Amino acid sequence: MTLVYSRRSVIKPAQEGVMQTEERWQAFSERVTYEGPVHLAIEPFEPTPEDVARLNERNLHVLRSLASLDEHKADIANDGDTPLMQELQRMDSKLNVLLDIVDRLLLPVALLPPRQVVSFNVIGLIVPNQLVPPDSGLRVRLHFDACRALPLELLVERGKAVGDDNVFLFFRELSEMVEDGLERFVFCHHRRKVASARLTGTAETVLGSKHRM
Repeated sequence: MTLVYSRRSVIKPAQEGVMQTEERWQAFSERVTYEGPVHLAIEPFEPTPEDVARLNERNLHVLRSLASLDEHKADIANDGDTPLMQELQRMDSKLNVLLDIVDRLLLPVALLPPRQVVSFNVIGLIVPNQLVPPDSGLRVRLHFDACRALPLELLVERGKAVGDDNVFLFFRELSEMVEDGLERFVFCHHRRKVASARLTGTAETVLGSKHRM
């Protein structure tokens, strides 16, 4: 009898983990990223299936809320300086103040985690290494200024070191709808940065190539 020897059978679990991390890192490096300061917290968390479903549903709601706020601002910015638009802009400013007041009442600034400069996309994120607990299962909370009281709560796992001070964490168990929403959110943010950079004459990287190693 001839024995068929599978090459995959000689790959140890630890080696498989390294390969998966490298594949995720490569995918992360080839995509557009959101880069900037956000209120960030990372904590140990081992989710149950019910937790995963709850977080996906909540994150989808948060992403839709953020998208609605972004679209509203974009519509006003693109409609010119007609008297009607000027009046809408004044109303928008007042609405933003009211939203900010409600946001602060729901979650005072003193209760927010500190701001950290992060880089993330639908694959994962890069954060300062000192913020990451040693646990295998982790949850990241990202609070955005547009709606601080509604953070994204994303399950992550430690990936690889990035330079001396940062670490790559990859996302776990995102639903397809959350992935789509997150990808749109990152793309819209990046598009606004590119447009702003063109107006100011500042160079802007199109892809996350600066993270490639």
